Amino acid sequence: MLWIPITLLAAAAQTLRFMFQKRLRIATLSTGGATFARFLYAAPLIGLVTIGYAMLRGYGMPVMDGPFWAFAAAGSFCQICATMCVVALFQQRNFTIGITFKKVEVLLAAGFGLVFLGEGVSLPALGAISLGVLGVIIISDAPPAAGVEGPRVFNKATALGLSCAILFGACAVFYRGATLHIAAADLFARASMTLLVAISMQFVGMAFYLKWREPGQITQVIRAWRLAIWVGLLSLLGSLAWFTAFALQNAAYVKALGQVEILASFAISVWVFGEKMRRSEALGITLLSASVILLLLLL
Repeated sequence: MLWIPITLLAAAAQTLRFMFQKRLRIATLSTGGATFARFLYAAPLIGLVTIGYAMLRGYGMPVMDGPFWAFAAAGSFCQICATMCVVALFQQRNFTIGITFKKVEVLLAAGFGLVFLGEGVSLPALGAISLGVLGVIIISDAPPAAGVEGPRVFNKATALGLSCAILFGACAVFYRGATLHIAAADLFARASMTLLVAISMQFVGMAFYLKWREPGQITQVIRAWRLAIWVGLLSLLGSLAWFTAFALQNAAYVKALGQVEILASFAISVWVFGEKMRRSEALGITLLSASVILLLLLL
């Protein structure tokens, strides 16, 4: 059951990282810039951790086969797109709702895990996950942020929320697939090397994209280092914990427990950003929280 405290650590770090990314987006950076901040400051840190750990333990280079590189590349691409979607979503809805929309990834992770890795979930667990999805549906039926026009449910916020959920659900499964195709000496070596490969791909890809599409944003990210470095540090901590949890347990169960992010995001939304919560949104969050508790009881 080691994966449970590791997943809780990952969820806490990720919620704080998104908080700093929202602050960056509000302050000076574009959606792409706020996304790139994570990779710019996390890449050298994970490199030091991975290489330092291998040297300390006397490990050599792990064996990485073809499927590993395919899974790592697919996961990296999905995570870049998903992060951009959730950062953009913060402009449409409050912080808690942005994080909650993202949580549809749990059910999608179960589906992707079955298709790509042959890992299913039990029917009672699927019922618990579906309860959480119902909560998301309730949350989606609410007016968008002030100044943002459009229908209540099928609007830009819903499209961004579902897109980031699909992409995050897919990247969780792809990353688990990558950790299963690397012959490293121990669990942490597998997780850290997979993360190093993935984040290196993301760093290079986003650097080229910003240089091509948003010149000047890389300089802005560097200038915003006081906030951006926290994005990198929390990304390092959260990603190491997520990758370790994926190496230990089915991605659907890991992501289901990760829904505790919603409770932390509620506190941040109210106390940090001064945002208010509607009754329908509170009901949706309650259903999602209940789904987490039920899932834990079923494990």
